[in-house]
Amino acid sequence: MLQIENLNKFYGSCQVLNNLNLEIARGEIFGLLGPNGAGKTTTINIICNLLKPDSGLVKINDIPCSKITKSLIGVAPQENLLYKNLSCEENLKFFAQIYGVPAEKIKAQIHATLRAVNLLDKAKKPIDTLSGGMQRRMNIAVAMIHHPKLLILDEPTTGLDIETRYEIWELIQNLSRGGMTILLTTHLLDEAQRLCQRIGILKAGTIIAQGTLSELRQRVQAKEIIILETPEREKAIARGQALGFTPRYYGQDLAFWLPEPLELKEIISHFEGIPLDCISRQCVQLEHIYLEVMMAHKSP
Repeated sequence: MLQIENLNKFYGSCQVLNNLNLEIARGEIFGLLGPNGAGKTTTINIICNLLKPDSGLVKINDIPCSKITKSLIGVAPQENLLYKNLSCEENLKFFAQIYGVPAEKIKAQIHATLRAVNLLDKAKKPIDTLSGGMQRRMNIAVAMIHHPKLLILDEPTTGLDIETRYEIWELIQNLSRGGMTILLTTHLLDEAQRLCQRIGILKAGTIIAQGTLSELRQRVQAKEIIILETPEREKAIARGQALGFTPRYYGQDLAFWLPEPLELKEIISHFEGIPLDCISRQCVQLEHIYLEVMMAHKSP
């Protein structure tokens, strides 16, 4: 559905995209992760034909990126693009006309779109009477009113409470099950882990890792991760290394990669003689992978 080949973009002498290559299959949710300044927004702007690359190729549905491909894309930006004094129905009608939806099809598409985002009962309600979660769903509805082939969701749950976040996650999953191809950018790693079939990690304009979660887990040579709370960290690190455990710090947390999962009593016995306040066990999560990939590509 989306093919990006050898994409480069400079702002003056600053290279923002560096030989970027990316492919998103039809019907998948692809998560694009990376720190601020990594090139995510520039990439989206090029896909949307709002910015021209210095070199490289972007294809959407096998069509080179141009004015023609704009109708194939729907974009829900981080900030809601809604007219708050207009109703849901009026907003969708306005954007449908902008996208060039034939007049005879607008009413049916508004109905179908509101049903897809579970806001059919709010059709006549002004936007400013809706909750934050409903407004975010409407923001997505606006992006899909013209039935795009590719839906771009930029930080779709930023600033939302956890209950509302779950509602948006369910909506995204339902859209994917309906065959929609989705490019998702997010700083919430649990969101990407939950929603995305494949994930790409972007740094300094280059994809430095990509694949399924299972494939990306190969970047962390651990079957299990344990977090230890102890007043004698140096002793714990020395003991762990002697046992073949790889120490890591995640923020202020001291962690060890275990080559094989162990029973809790085995872990405790391995650290006998070292005071342990708490032990927690985790499987390898996307946050561990992300930090490891970023550390491996740390600038000298």
